[in-house]
Amino acid sequence: MTEETITLKEMCAKFYVTPRTLRYYEYIELLFPEKKGRTRLYGSTEFARMKLILRGRRFGFSLEEIRQWLEMYNEHDQREQMEIWVEMSGRQLEELESRKIQLQETIDELRARHQRGLDTLAK
Repeated sequence: MTEETITLKEMCAKFYVTPRTLRYYEYIELLFPEKKGRTRLYGSTEFARMKLILRGRRFGFSLEEIRQWLEMYNEHDQREQMEIWVEMSGRQLEELESRKIQLQETIDELRARHQRGLDTLAK
């Protein structure tokens, strides 16, 4: 039985990305669609990889970090994969927490300046 595949256009619709994005992910070796002539066909492996890519982007990982993350599933045993993931995700959590603090400080400052502007206008 053959695996169900979809075209580039269908893959774009499924994951809400542009064709350019998919071609770029292929170019940097994040995705490896089957090619029949000029047609790219995506199967279950590419679906799973794309879900991980999008999750990694949402978590703020760089494409290079995502590439390394995807490679570890082919090269390492499960324990080693989990150790690498825990280390990578721990670093990313620290970075996101730092950004969260900076963003809250910026929001607080802008809110105060906004209020001062409103107070000035009310006088």
